[in-house]
Amino acid sequence: MSIVRPFSASDLFRFNNINLDIWTETYGIAFYFTYLSRWPDLCAVQEDPNGRLMGYVIGKAEGQGLEWHGHVTALTVAPEYRRLGLARKMMDFLELVSDDIYKAFFVDLYVRCANNIAIEMYERMGYSVYRRVKEYYGTLGVGKGGRDEEDAFDMRKPLSRDKDKRSIRENGRDFIVNAQSVS
Repeated sequence: MSIVRPFSASDLFRFNNINLDIWTETYGIAFYFTYLSRWPDLCAVQEDPNGRLMGYVIGKAEGQGLEWHGHVTALTVAPEYRRLGLARKMMDFLELVSDDIYKAFFVDLYVRCANNIAIEMYERMGYSVYRRVKEYYGTLGVGKGGRDEEDAFDMRKPLSRDKDKRSIRENGRDFIVNAQSVS
C-alpha cells in the first residue's frame, strides 16, 4: 500500500534512492524549487507506509490557445518499486489536475527514443508519439561539438477539452523537428 501526496521541499533530501538511475534526469535544487513554488499541484510523491519515497512526478502547465497543456517534466520510480503500477497512479494524478484544474487540452512529455520500456509504458497509458525532436538531450563535453546528442519523442495524450483530438497525429515518429524549434 502507498499514498500519492504533494511533493514538499523536504522531499528533496529524501529522494536519492529514486534519482540514482540512468534514465532519471536530475536537476539542480533551484529547478525543483521553481516547480514546487509555481505548480505545486502538479508535483507529487509516492510514499510507502514507512515514509520511504517510492517515486515522484513533477509537472507544469504551459502554452497558449489550443496548445495550453500539462507537461510532465519528470516521472520516476525507484528501481525496487517498479512494475507495481506506481507510475500510472502518478500520471493519473497529473492528468486529472491538468484536465480539471488547468483545463488543458493535452498532457505531453519527452522521452529518450532509446528508452523502449518507458515508451511502451506511456503507450499503454494512452500516449502517442506526436513528433521526434532531434538532439533534444545532450551532455556537455561528450561527442561531436561538445555534446552527446540524443533524440526524444514528444508524446501526447488528449484530455477532455481536446474533443477533436488535435493534439495527436498519425505517424508522429516520422515527423522530425530540431530541438531549437520546441519550447
